[in-house]
Amino acid sequence: MTIATNSPLVEQRADPFVYKHSDGYYYFTGSVPTYDRIELRRSKTLAGLKDAETFDVWFKHDAGPMSRHVWAPEIHYLDGKWYIYFAASQEDDIWALRPYVLECQGQDPLNDEWVELGMMQAADGDNKSFIDFSLDATIFENQGKRYFCWAEKTGGQFAASNLYLAEMESPIKLKTVQFMLTTPDYDWERVDFWVNEGPAVLKHDGKIFITFSASATGACYCMGYMEADENSDLLDRNSWQKTRQPVLGTDYDKKIYGPGHNSFTVAEDDVTPICVYHARDYEAAVGDPAVVPKTDTRPLEEIKKDPLYDPNRHARVLEVKFDADGKPVFELY
Repeated sequence: MTIATNSPLVEQRADPFVYKHSDGYYYFTGSVPTYDRIELRRSKTLAGLKDAETFDVWFKHDAGPMSRHVWAPEIHYLDGKWYIYFAASQEDDIWALRPYVLECQGQDPLNDEWVELGMMQAADGDNKSFIDFSLDATIFENQGKRYFCWAEKTGGQFAASNLYLAEMESPIKLKTVQFMLTTPDYDWERVDFWVNEGPAVLKHDGKIFITFSASATGACYCMGYMEADENSDLLDRNSWQKTRQPVLGTDYDKKIYGPGHNSFTVAEDDVTPICVYHARDYEAAVGDPAVVPKTDTRPLEEIKKDPLYDPNRHARVLEVKFDADGKPVFELY
């Protein structure tokens, strides 16, 4: 199958997450430009997500925890219930990002009530997880175990962002202490900021691939991945290998800038793997004052230089192919 990657699937939705449920629907969520709510939409086809009706299922608080920077929501169906995992900070400390959990009280995530379960809980005895800038959590299962993978900066906003992995005890609590999956080792992970974030999981032919995004959020943003055998100990650093070079990056000819923060789903045939990612159509990000919170009192010129408030990171798709060695290939076409 051929999917055009140059046309946005959903405009102005960064950090896109698509989940195909057993009911045959694709469920889509992502960061809205104002970072103040969680929005869902669904469609029987991937292309139908573009114009699908949107449902605002949760809004940020006015103050305190979960009152600023509502980022990168993911919707998962675990143990017969719907959950949304997202990161948020607070108005009086805008970089105090932590992972939070919502639970749906029914089986219709678009219309049934969602309740807050609070912050994701670390395992007993773990005094390191979620104590600093933490975001971009995703969930996957392997060999009867469920895992939680997330990004965390130990040392504040300007520290290195690493990826961590732990087994889950329940949908809201970890079972094991954190294991550092990857830290920014290479030059392509260290442009402007030292960043590994936005993990997503792809399984193929006995292998587990965890893609991640690297560097700052402009045109330097790119993707690499970690690879492990599905039968290995996923909480052992020796089980994993990192790509030496990025596997998806800016393509100036195709005008795809800063591709990253992806998720994986399948095409309508339920077989073909699809990568859903975000990217801009232009290189220089320009902050839009219209999407900046009123509490942000920075000068207009400073806001215009802030790439976080450029609303035009569009969700896009590409078909994942595999090379002769069974490794994923992310090709823009």
